[in-house]
Amino acid sequence: MDFGLVLQTDPPASEVVGLMRRAERNGFRYGWTFDSAVLWQEPFVIYSRILEHTQRMIVGPMVTNPGTRTWEVTASTFATLNDMYGNRTVCGIGRGDSAMRVAGRRPNTLARLGEAIGVIRDLAEGREALVDGSPVRIPWVKGGRLPVWMAAYGPKALALAGQQADGFILQLADPYLTEWMVRAVRTAAEEAGRDPDALTMCVAAPAYVGEDLAHAREQCRWFGGMVGNHVADLVSRYGEHSDLVPDALTTYIKQRQGYDYSHHGRAGNPSTDFVPDEIVDRFCLLGPPEAHIEKLAALRALGVDQFAVYAMHDARESTIDAYGERVIPAFTG
Repeated sequence: MDFGLVLQTDPPASEVVGLMRRAERNGFRYGWTFDSAVLWQEPFVIYSRILEHTQRMIVGPMVTNPGTRTWEVTASTFATLNDMYGNRTVCGIGRGDSAMRVAGRRPNTLARLGEAIGVIRDLAEGREALVDGSPVRIPWVKGGRLPVWMAAYGPKALALAGQQADGFILQLADPYLTEWMVRAVRTAAEEAGRDPDALTMCVAAPAYVGEDLAHAREQCRWFGGMVGNHVADLVSRYGEHSDLVPDALTTYIKQRQGYDYSHHGRAGNPSTDFVPDEIVDRFCLLGPPEAHIEKLAALRALGVDQFAVYAMHDARESTIDAYGERVIPAFTG
């Protein structure tokens, strides 16, 4: 099992770079960031510094979307980083939540997302692709490699991930829901004639190492609110109870009253009071290292290839170090 670290690109950027360096020293192989141009600093600029100051770390957004940048710009940016640092990027992509809504736009359609996955990957790897109906190729790309992993929750999005993406990103760590969604992605891949074992399965969620569970829950409750934005979209599409979406995912948002993106992804987010303790415990990894190891072993048994730690809380350094000392060695030998 691989491990990643997920950060917001709050200033100063040097702190983000420093935490990624710390993560690499502790055995993390992936460095992820949010990508929301209004709320945080531009991640692709910071990726260049992370790549310069690490040796092996692979970097990318969790997640970008097809609407805030033109596709040839996204592809060229990844290809430039790969040319400079040796194919050490991965493109996490989704419909767009904060990046689109804060700018007054609706999330992208799945049709647009599916088209973008192929175009961005082809252009970043040096192949010709159609951009708005015109053939485009980036002529200087030589030997480029860009895996594209798609974030998804709903049935149509899970199917698209299995049909077109190189990997699947699930932003929650509940074993029941993980099993349900990984199975859906693998089934879609098989039905599309693809090898499901070739897809990387990545679970991303907050991890907080410590003995005070009540405090850890309060530090990570924001995550239930972030996931709730996507769940609310599913409920509006499929209803509160549907055979297509598990109740274990949807029922907890009944008391949701809206969402203020100015607190997005931050501990103490006042828009997440509706999130119960039970959801925090299910969606996140909390407690001493042994509790993390136990839950991660269950996720690995379900086919999860990478766990990415959201570290938006007051114990970032100690959690990174605890993973390096106790958790990661349990899965890497």
